[in-house]
Amino acid sequence: MLKMKKLLILGGGTAGTIMANKMRKDLPREEWDITIVDQFKPHYYQPGFLFIPFGMYKERDVVKPKGDFFPVGMNVIYSAIERIAPDENQVILEDGVALKYDFLIIATGTKTMPDETPGLKGSLWYKQIFDFYTIEGALSLANFFKTWKGGHLVINIADMPYKCPVAPLEFTFFADAFFAERGLRDKVKISYVTPLSGAFTKPRASKMLGGMLDDKNINVIPDFYLEKVDNENKKIISYDEQEIPFDCLVSIPVNMGDKMIQRSEMGDDLNYVPTNKHTLQSDKFENIFVIGDATNLPTSKAGSVAHFEADILHQNLLAAIENRPFTASFDGHANCYIETGYGKGTLIDFNYDTEPLPGSFPFPGLGPFGLLKESRMNHYGKLLFRWIYWHILLKGKDMPIDTEMTMAGKKL
Repeated sequence: MLKMKKLLILGGGTAGTIMANKMRKDLPREEWDITIVDQFKPHYYQPGFLFIPFGMYKERDVVKPKGDFFPVGMNVIYSAIERIAPDENQVILEDGVALKYDFLIIATGTKTMPDETPGLKGSLWYKQIFDFYTIEGALSLANFFKTWKGGHLVINIADMPYKCPVAPLEFTFFADAFFAERGLRDKVKISYVTPLSGAFTKPRASKMLGGMLDDKNINVIPDFYLEKVDNENKKIISYDEQEIPFDCLVSIPVNMGDKMIQRSEMGDDLNYVPTNKHTLQSDKFENIFVIGDATNLPTSKAGSVAHFEADILHQNLLAAIENRPFTASFDGHANCYIETGYGKGTLIDFNYDTEPLPGSFPFPGLGPFGLLKESRMNHYGKLLFRWIYWHILLKGKDMPIDTEMTMAGKKL
């Protein structure tokens, strides 16, 4: 009797679900046993959290059962993971059960860690201090905004890196429009407080987005490295003792990889797994691959990156299984729709080597979306993506976007 080979996927979020679907299609069922492990059953469309504080989405719009998106013919285990034992090719679950593997995909993502900042989860947490990167935070903030009469709204990024780098900017643009439409904009002072030297990491995009913040009378405070939050006096305080008072603080807390990575002694200081930035293979273990937010790659922690990485990992994992040289190389490709308020948005497309440039996307000269350009079509693209996410992307189906970034349609 043929011994079954085992592919184990840790994490059933965006990256893990895409890989499960891709690999189940290609690996013979009579030869390969595929198992996915995740602690939680709900799957959240995380880009939708941004819309909840402003009453544009409800919880029901962003959540579905994870099991609806896993392919038929694979094992699903809902359990916390204690640790990976890479030298023994096994994963130990919370209850002590050991799962053996021939190949392992780590897709355990990144999480907000407000406890890492003194005072952030203090007496004002979910009263006047909120996050919107969790469903609980987004819903609490939506409830707060319903009755808030104004004051100083501070959006603060605690540290780099963090999930979806454009989301804090989108939140800020939405807040400007939200309070203007309610006749409260003159009663709300908005400050965007960031450890970056500008609005964004890429110079050309930072210039455009910074200009938009300025046009909307939003105060940008750069180079602010958060040390602690003073709940009693309602202030955020930087390491160089700069103080910024707030009436409502919207925090993007420190992000870290799963604590299981730390227990496995496989991560860096932030629990991200050292990963080859082109092959997506673990730097230390040949039969382990890493994808999505769990990696330490110098690119955005965003759903689009997980999608492009999945195409590369799919090819390279098949090559590893068949003992062939790797055939695919990830170029750091990321693209992000950026909501700018009032039913408009912009779009950026970049990779490791090329910063966002103006132009048209995805079809040169035709669009329909404009790069580094504010338009209603880009806003509709963002809204359409929710349907694409549930029905195409998670299921590992092909999309009309090149995995590798192309210069076609871009203007230098």
